[in-house]
Amino acid sequence: MRFRSSRYLVQGLALLACLGLPWTSVAKCTGRPINPVTDICWQCIFPVQMGGRLTMGNFQGDEPPEDMSPPVCACLNGGSLTIGVTVSFYEPARMIETVSDAYCFPSLGASISNPQPGLLSGSTDGMDLTGGTQTFQQAHYYILPVFSMMDLFFDLPCLEQEGFDLAYMTEIDPLWSNDSLAFLINPEALLFANPASQLSCIPDSTAAALGYPLDSLFWCMGSWGSAYPLTGTIADRNPITANAGLAARMLFKLGREMLLWDTGSNACGAVMSPIWRKSHYRLQIARPVRGSDCVPIGRSDLLWGSGKNPPGGAGANSESNFLWVLTRKNKCCVGYSP
Repeated sequence: MRFRSSRYLVQGLALLACLGLPWTSVAKCTGRPINPVTDICWQCIFPVQMGGRLTMGNFQGDEPPEDMSPPVCACLNGGSLTIGVTVSFYEPARMIETVSDAYCFPSLGASISNPQPGLLSGSTDGMDLTGGTQTFQQAHYYILPVFSMMDLFFDLPCLEQEGFDLAYMTEIDPLWSNDSLAFLINPEALLFANPASQLSCIPDSTAAALGYPLDSLFWCMGSWGSAYPLTGTIADRNPITANAGLAARMLFKLGREMLLWDTGSNACGAVMSPIWRKSHYRLQIARPVRGSDCVPIGRSDLLWGSGKNPPGGAGANSESNFLWVLTRKNKCCVGYSP
């Protein structure tokens, strides 16, 4: 197994040191690094679709929505023409931490000294406009190219050649902790972040429970609540549901900021996705307890969350820190260049 170094992570650590924010080992942030062999659900790469029609390895029984791609593809990239067959699969490519303690990185077993202790930390005692309980968590987005790190399927042209990297942390993003500032990137929240609009999410919740969510209802996250606002505050006190919802919101937010591109829509390359296609993403809980399912966005935790957050068990601070492996759809044009 080979882990490639990341110049971005090294540069980030150097910047933090210059700012006087040293990395330290903190008891509540201790944790073991993810093991790609044992901690990732390898059945989640299925189903694999070839030629836009043939589906193989559908172990979970959920038929993913397919846009009926033509069986033959032709792509022009960098002046080179590739003619081949359309292939799509699900790739474990990212991981997302949702944590209660600001600047705490349990997956790295370390933390950054908080310049103002207690500032930006998570909570579950806030109240929304309807009097319900809110949960706030920070999120960390990592590049985790499992196939590349383990030298698997290296002949596939659509696999990115990246190394492990901490790519985004919400503690330094003022939009994540302030719903009013987040209006700058999600002005449509005025239309959808209200109880009336959420009534339309019932079909999305049903669809996610039976298979995959409805992409047309992009403002919904099924049983996980509203996709808006794109911040770290969500109207739910159930820790599993709230953290799953915040991990999903992170995907929507990064797509809106053009930092996450959709790899499952075009066989010739990734495309910008300011409005996400939820059906292209699935989450597997890896901490505090490893799950064996790849969960579509919005599926009720009653179907997959039992025993995944034991009180005081399965690791330090397990009731407030979660780790999710993101499995995304990847569509390729596999062939040869004449």
